[in-house]
Amino acid sequence: MLAAGGVLASTAIGGAAGPESAKRIDAAAAGPFGEPSTLPFNLPPFGQIHDSDFAPAYEAGMAQERREVDVITHNLAAPTFANTIVALERSGKMLGRVQRVFGNLNSSNTNPAMQQLEKELAPKVAAHDDAIRLDPSLFARIETLYRARASLGLDAESLQLLARYHTNFVRAGANLAEPDKVKLRAFNEELSTLTTQFRQRVLKATQDGAVVIDSEADLDGLSAEQQGAARVAAEKRGQADHWLISLQNTTIQPVLERLRNRSVRERIYRASIARGLGGEADNTAVVARIVRLRAERAALLGYPSHAAYVLADESAATPEAAHQMLAQLLPAALARARAEAAEIQQAIDADAIAHGTRPFAVEPWDWAFYAERVRKAQFDFDDADVKPYFELDHVLQDGVFYAAHELYGLTFRERKDLSAYRDDVRVFEVNDADGKPLALFLADYFARDNKQGGAWMSSYVGQSTLLATRPVIVNNLNIAKPAPGQPVLLTFSEVRTLFHEFGHGLHGMLSAVTYPSLSGTNVPRDFVEFPSQYNEMWAHEPQVLAHYAHHYHSHEPMPAPLLDKVLRAGKFGQGYATLEYLAAALIDQSWHRLKANQVPAAAEVMAFESAALRAEGADYAAVPPRYHTAYFSHAFAGGYSAAYYAYLWSEVLARDTGQWFHTHGGLTRANGDYLRAKILSRGRSADTGVLFSEFYGGPPDIGPLVEYRGLSVATGNP
Repeated sequence: MLAAGGVLASTAIGGAAGPESAKRIDAAAAGPFGEPSTLPFNLPPFGQIHDSDFAPAYEAGMAQERREVDVITHNLAAPTFANTIVALERSGKMLGRVQRVFGNLNSSNTNPAMQQLEKELAPKVAAHDDAIRLDPSLFARIETLYRARASLGLDAESLQLLARYHTNFVRAGANLAEPDKVKLRAFNEELSTLTTQFRQRVLKATQDGAVVIDSEADLDGLSAEQQGAARVAAEKRGQADHWLISLQNTTIQPVLERLRNRSVRERIYRASIARGLGGEADNTAVVARIVRLRAERAALLGYPSHAAYVLADESAATPEAAHQMLAQLLPAALARARAEAAEIQQAIDADAIAHGTRPFAVEPWDWAFYAERVRKAQFDFDDADVKPYFELDHVLQDGVFYAAHELYGLTFRERKDLSAYRDDVRVFEVNDADGKPLALFLADYFARDNKQGGAWMSSYVGQSTLLATRPVIVNNLNIAKPAPGQPVLLTFSEVRTLFHEFGHGLHGMLSAVTYPSLSGTNVPRDFVEFPSQYNEMWAHEPQVLAHYAHHYHSHEPMPAPLLDKVLRAGKFGQGYATLEYLAAALIDQSWHRLKANQVPAAAEVMAFESAALRAEGADYAAVPPRYHTAYFSHAFAGGYSAAYYAYLWSEVLARDTGQWFHTHGGLTRANGDYLRAKILSRGRSADTGVLFSEFYGGPPDIGPLVEYRGLSVATGNP
């Protein structure tokens, strides 16, 4: 397996120590990563892992992988699928162990020592990757096999793996002349350093941007749980008798929905959009340099832009196809958002008349607050009415796990005998329908200062029958942790996020492929969000919602009239939600369609963003982008560069799948098993377009997405 990591130089084969002795030396140097964990499912032994273990484990792991790859490269026997491709799949296992643990903990539970090590490792990671992918002798073996692929007698999955290796090496620059490889190595090393800088600066800016509240009166509108969480957050920062509103990764902060004090709402909004602009955490120069280097690298590899390079290996295939889909939805989203704004303005004006105050035009920091009033007026409920029915453990056990049981026969047993990296991270053993152990699932749901924003899924161990490994999957959210003794009550948006990330988790846990490179979520970005967005549907499916929506204290089910109101309100606010997403996706595309000589200077970064939105017709002042450039981690540090459109592309597939389920009987084992067999177990063992077509019975259709969002556009294939 080709795994990222850091090493300074390869080790010669057959040196003084000999291969087996060198392997033992590496294992000793790698400490807790030297051998596979002996815990169930190879769960990392978190209690034995210390910050000081990572650097030597990386060095040892990289040295070992380099030797393993050298053995493949210099094999005197003619290349075969077994001695080249399968051998590569088996290589780098030690490095993979340390890389997955470090990468996951650095995202969810970082500290200054880990952040410093990340800076030091980043260029070594890039250099090591390039040492393998740009090795002409290794690529010659892959090329020989690829050219002869039709005569090798390979099964479909093996043929797919060979094709992926060839594609990955070519896209990594294996066909370049040596002088161009030198340039490429320099680009990759600098980019790895810059993306690390961007990510760390976003974390710092988000921490530093937290808003201190001096008076409890300024928190009017927040629930007791929210106020308690703000008090605890301030105390952790040594600010007793204050309240701290921590920022989340998106532009609009959740508390804006509840805070009555308009000036406080504006303070929080401006703190959010100021992240990455000025001071030690300024990201504008970093962005400009990243974009320029990506454009130069794309040109070196023969592509007109970074977007063209990225999308050539995605389902969309071209930036034009991705842009066409975004542009197709933009007019309808904008029209719907303007209609929503008119309703909100009426609420603002009515409020001013009722209180004898001067009315004002809706601003971004007002929208969520007054939208909640409009929703209450239209559907006769607000989040305060429903949150008591969405207690975290009930939603998890009786909603998320229940749907997985009904669809796939899975059962979940909490393993309190297994320790994670923090006391509040829960570990569950997942058993299949036949009772056999399938995976471990880690639930890390609470926000903290040393955790990156947003929500995501990752793995500590990937599934592979070749390596005889079973999945260890983690879901991360950023739910505000209430004061001790208070329940963890969720908004319905947080409930959907819980289901969304578990959809990714199912994609990893239900994987049943041979090769690790093709397992689980190792699929294109515009396909990887499909299982997660599909899984959101069960959050508001009446059968599932009725099963988990029980009052946290009385355990009474949500009253039927309130349940009906929640379901009927499903399309509320979709104009805003769609437009803020489209604006961010268009920003991403605009940056990454530039040629190197078109990239603006650091001082012009935000002006470029504004001009790009105007050019697209997406610059509606009351609806800011979901992410502004300076804290847009998806695009500049999170692996979604030129691919943020993927959420919408994948949602087309997800809503088609939702329609398919309803057409075929809904929440049944037969339907779940069919989706599992056709999609969730397959990873990238076949082309993802083929996988979807075989499941759905034809190409995707944007119609169900349009209906789901309550928009009106010309429909057709994406």
